[in-house]
Amino acid sequence: MKNKSKQAKTVEAKKQALLSILKNRGLTVYDDLNNGKFPQFSIPSRSVSNIVYDKKLRQYILGKAAAVRSSRNMSQLRSFTQLAWLAFFVNRLVNEGKTSTLRDIYYSSQAFAIDFEDQPESDNIIVDLEAILARAREDFHVFPEERSSVFGNLTIEYTVPGYEGKRMNLSDHPDGYLIGPSLSSAELVDTDAELVIAIEKGGLFTRFVEEKVHKKFKAIIVDTAGQAPRSTRYLLKRLSTELGLPVVILADGDVYGEHIAMVIKSGSANAAHLRELTVPDAKWLGVWATDIEKYKLPTIPMTESDIKRIYELQKDPRYQEGNWKKQLEVFLKLKRKAELEAFSKYGLTNITDIYLPEKLELAKSL
Repeated sequence: MKNKSKQAKTVEAKKQALLSILKNRGLTVYDDLNNGKFPQFSIPSRSVSNIVYDKKLRQYILGKAAAVRSSRNMSQLRSFTQLAWLAFFVNRLVNEGKTSTLRDIYYSSQAFAIDFEDQPESDNIIVDLEAILARAREDFHVFPEERSSVFGNLTIEYTVPGYEGKRMNLSDHPDGYLIGPSLSSAELVDTDAELVIAIEKGGLFTRFVEEKVHKKFKAIIVDTAGQAPRSTRYLLKRLSTELGLPVVILADGDVYGEHIAMVIKSGSANAAHLRELTVPDAKWLGVWATDIEKYKLPTIPMTESDIKRIYELQKDPRYQEGNWKKQLEVFLKLKRKAELEAFSKYGLTNITDIYLPEKLELAKSL
């Protein structure tokens, strides 16, 4: 029998560690009940006041504040029960090697007479469990519905049950491969790539594949499908740390595109309780506000929501200096925005023939 790969061993070790934590949490509940005590959970606070930016880690983290959710308190009993059930259900998923979606969790609860008012309430309890266990929901085998894609000369080896040892090259399918649990947990075996290009738009991802950007620039191309799902951010992290590949980001020329790049680079406040989701050395190549003027791109007016978002980000410590600060100021001055597709004004391949090479050259000095 073939020896397990390094990644397979890592996945198995994480699984066993999680099962051990869940077991110990469950035993604590049983012990409290046997001793006539009301079981309770201590949950790290995710309030704004407890989310701080760690300059050393270059990401948001949770502070030391925590809240107690007790079965003694009638107002907390419902959410306590939901949390206890979720821990039970997650233990079952991990033990049996099954996966579930956020939507599926919501409906599965009904089979156990667990009452969630709606899916957002269910999703919030999942985040509570993440915070308690300091583990991502992906470790629980719980995934969102959305998926992004990857394409390039990278050979992977699956580690999931039933597919262990099976290899595949990510350039084999012209549409790219969906980044799901099987792919994001696979062994990264071999590549000749020299960088990773994360791009916000699926249409441009397809264009990059058609124009053989992966060969021209020796790149692995990742479609983030807008704000990158966490499985995608985890894969980008692995490509950076395990393969030593620099990550560059292309997004629309607006405040939301800038923030998409920042979330890949340094995470989000909503996931401050998690690690392994950031690529601190990733570089945002554009579309910058200054590019709108430089390349004379077609634009559309900003909305009030766009402008409000700029003011919000200007209060964020990550946007207080350098190019991040400068581009917000120029966006605010222009009050205009442009999409990646705007380069098509100069021809369908202008973005790959002109803009991308210029930006990659500039990235060497960033």
